[in-house]
Amino acid sequence: MKKLQFPPGRTLICGILNITPDSFSDGGKWISPEAAVSRALEMEAQGADMLDIGGESSRPGSAPVPLEEEKRRVLPVLEALAGRLKIPVSVDTCKPELAELAVKAGADYINNIFGFTHPAMVRAAAATGAGVVIMHMKGEPRTMQADPVYADVVAEVRLFLAEKAALLKAAGVAEIILDPGIGFGKNLEHNLALIARLDEIRALGYPVLLGVSRKKFIGLLAGGEPPERLSGTIAACVAGAAAGADILRVHDVAECRKAMLVADAIKAARK
Repeated sequence: MKKLQFPPGRTLICGILNITPDSFSDGGKWISPEAAVSRALEMEAQGADMLDIGGESSRPGSAPVPLEEEKRRVLPVLEALAGRLKIPVSVDTCKPELAELAVKAGADYINNIFGFTHPAMVRAAAATGAGVVIMHMKGEPRTMQADPVYADVVAEVRLFLAEKAALLKAAGVAEIILDPGIGFGKNLEHNLALIARLDEIRALGYPVLLGVSRKKFIGLLAGGEPPERLSGTIAACVAGAAAGADILRVHDVAECRKAMLVADAIKAARK
């Protein structure tokens, strides 16, 4: 099982591979196994340090996908990539059954948008020996953007992630990554506060993954539909890395890798 390496001074890039017809930005683009495998290999060649593969959209308002359909989308791609990728792969899923099958098929991490709040997901992570990405979400995809309210969004997200990390560590999970869940039950102000104060989450002592790529808050600030939000995505990635992000989850791997080569060099020169 492959594990992420964190070379000093390097912000890692996690490439997004949505094997779905309805993801908010690139739904349907990589739906065939052949297209998905080709895209995965392309992102590795472009400088991705990790891939995140998902077969169920979690965009606002999305509905769950039946287990059999998610298996049909994800497992053939993982099986085809086994032994061909040098970088680790995470599977983005809410189903413990799919998580276990995905790890058997070659996934190295389990990425759960519900933050492992369901005991069966904790058991799946412990049983497989996979690493985990714990994400914070308020509510569920169908309702999460219906007027989310926090007293202090950073403090509440930090507490949630700390508690779930402790739970998974106690269950025997060794590799833990935290994700504040930008856009998942948060409004514009919540998202900006989480990025600006990301160091408070990083202070928990775990690597932090930040997913800002093409998201709605960028459109609210700078305009444009999802495919037109690259410049805003890069700006948010640079700010997030400066605030403490270890991994950036992005659609545009080549462009974000180049941007971070510059941003990381500038950050290193401050020391």
